[in-house]
Amino acid sequence: MVLVTGATGTVGREVVRRLPAHVRVRVMARDPAKVTGVSPAVERVAGDYGDPRSLARAVAGVRTAFLVTTRVGGDDDARFVRAAHLAGVQRVVKLSAAAVLDWQADDLITRWQRAGEELLRACGMEWTLLRPRAFMSNSLAWAASVRCERTVRALYGTSASACVDPGDIAEVAVRALTEQGHAGRAYTLTGPQALTAVGQTQQLGRLLGVRLRFEELSRSQARAGLLRRYPAPVVEALLQSAERQRAGAKARVEDTVAAVTGRPARSFRGWAGEHLEAFAPAVEEPGTQVPGSCVQHARSARPRRTDRSEGT
Repeated sequence: MVLVTGATGTVGREVVRRLPAHVRVRVMARDPAKVTGVSPAVERVAGDYGDPRSLARAVAGVRTAFLVTTRVGGDDDARFVRAAHLAGVQRVVKLSAAAVLDWQADDLITRWQRAGEELLRACGMEWTLLRPRAFMSNSLAWAASVRCERTVRALYGTSASACVDPGDIAEVAVRALTEQGHAGRAYTLTGPQALTAVGQTQQLGRLLGVRLRFEELSRSQARAGLLRRYPAPVVEALLQSAERQRAGAKARVEDTVAAVTGRPARSFRGWAGEHLEAFAPAVEEPGTQVPGSCVQHARSARPRRTDRSEGT
């Protein structure tokens, strides 16, 4: 039995989709009804890291587990590992982050991820660590402004990151969950090249067949936009992360995806080509009004121009 936590998230749902049909799969979610688009054979269980009884039910009979935690600074990793160890789980594959390898990175998020990794190494079970760079899907944060204004706004538009397709992360996770030879391994996962937000904007524009503008956010504008989505301590950690990217800390490309899966990591162009519908600009015909969602977006975003940032 393979247990997938975070099955409604960006990577978790891709892991569920890619697991072989012959593998028994259980997914854990606070609200199992939100786990959609999966095979009827997939077992859904309600589970919460803060509820030991629900965790015990989720890990019962499980051989390998995919662990995703998102409560920065919390003890969800420790709670899950404790329950998994008691239940006899053999291996845990944890979604971490590439920043843990950069010892100049001392922000809240990176410290929390390092602590989670250290806990897993000492847990007595087999473990595998997945350390991705920023997800290509983070660019979906630009979708509304691309659709409505044909504009991308981001902080430090010429700083590069070797961003990775979440599907590639999921493919490596599936190998680690279902194959031998991955225990005790830590995999740094990147795309095939380092890209800037300006470069991503250009590629999106070519794929869409429209001219997209890029507008650089100031640090204060980026902070204001992030504060609409995250707690202040997390926002400061994200801004510190952006500064490290600006200094070149995230541009290194690794061949790990190819080494594990046997095929090259997918490009941003390939990922974007499969998600163009999210970015397709609204067409304003002569004599018609811009769709209401675009009007609302423009009214809320333009005064301070802080509507979007990468959030990485």
